[in-house]
Amino acid sequence: MTKYTAKRLPQHTGPAAWNKILGAQSAATPLNSDITADFVVIGGGFAGLSAVRRLTQLQPNVKIVVLEAGRLAEGAAGRNSGFMIDLPHDLASDDYVGQGADADRMMIGLNRQAIEFARDAVEEYGTDPNYFDPVGKVNGSASVAGDAHNASYARHLSRLSEYFEVLDAQTMYELTGSRHYRSGLYTPGAVMLQPAGYIRGLGEGLRRSVGLHENSAVTKFAKIGSDWCVKTLKGSVTTPRVILANNGHLESFGIAKGRLMQLFLYASMTPELTKGDIANLGGQSRWGITPSDPMGTTIRRIDTGQGGNRIITRTCAAMRPNMITSKADLARALKVQQEKFYSRFPQLAGMKMQYRWAGHLCLSLNSVSMIKEIEDGLFSACVQNGLGVTRGTLTGIAAAEMACGEVSEITRYFIAEDQPRRLPPQPFATIGANAYLRWKEWRAGKE
Repeated sequence: MTKYTAKRLPQHTGPAAWNKILGAQSAATPLNSDITADFVVIGGGFAGLSAVRRLTQLQPNVKIVVLEAGRLAEGAAGRNSGFMIDLPHDLASDDYVGQGADADRMMIGLNRQAIEFARDAVEEYGTDPNYFDPVGKVNGSASVAGDAHNASYARHLSRLSEYFEVLDAQTMYELTGSRHYRSGLYTPGAVMLQPAGYIRGLGEGLRRSVGLHENSAVTKFAKIGSDWCVKTLKGSVTTPRVILANNGHLESFGIAKGRLMQLFLYASMTPELTKGDIANLGGQSRWGITPSDPMGTTIRRIDTGQGGNRIITRTCAAMRPNMITSKADLARALKVQQEKFYSRFPQLAGMKMQYRWAGHLCLSLNSVSMIKEIEDGLFSACVQNGLGVTRGTLTGIAAAEMACGEVSEITRYFIAEDQPRRLPPQPFATIGANAYLRWKEWRAGKE
């Protein structure tokens, strides 16, 4: 009998602010009994719910059960910055340029399939369109080095025949209300999600046809005969097919052990801006800025349609192989974020953040995902490499198609990938990674 037991369950530091600002959800329905299903999906984030939706399209009459450890949008999906990006966005690079023109064209095509999949879901389930805003995004530059990064990226986009606009300092000021930025590179294909709103909308739409059980962390699962028995604290599901959509917690079950980098990014959100704050700030009411240097500071401004007039700041990263971050980590990040916030918005000097939190990412050294049939009837949709929205959607679709025996451009892409490369031994991997991350943060400077 094959058996997998969780060595740890998800733990979160700080609130999922995107979810908090939307107000209370409908009551959860934990799994409290022993049931059967045709498919079990473990994880209710971007990958898990995308897998479920694809399963309902491919096999509309089967019984599907989703097991989510907490509440929808309280985990990594509700801690995401909400950028659904179509273009190359390699976080391990200096300027987001990916793996070469041919590979990037392929990835752009897949990313745009994911965006259309999400757009269709929003329309089908009647999700508030404010939670899926196709306005594009800007790479903001605050230094000569940042300008060079954007110029390099622009040259790459030109080779790919992708549209972009170069924004000057005045245009950036009119967009953001900040004099911090020297220039920007606008690309129109990205979607700005209210990530918690999108996930909640996806969940509410899927509840109509699937069993969605929150507060139902999976503690173990085992192969018994031709079926899998998936256990939670108070119930179980017997099923022939399981999809693991739990990203880095794949390793918690002993799968891909020593091959996954468990990172945390940190973010904070202002209180609701007053009329006076808005007047002092200026700029437009909604925008998203990714830094020209991938290790820089991401900034978003949202408005009442997305949960209130607020500004979100995300910066600082740490590798934590035990998948637990600390209050000290969060305190360090908040200190840095306050400084970054004030440098961009001196007109809001003194404003303290209402929310601050950590978000869990999972990466591989060779930037591949973990999309495979691990053994008969057990599939994975994991390792989004810091691109949780778009890549999570794609990995969910791919795993669902694999579980149904379907072949598509998406499945062919992920099946062809190598497995995640093995990491150096501990503690050297963690010490080296964190030193490298701190150096990259320092080098990013004003970005």
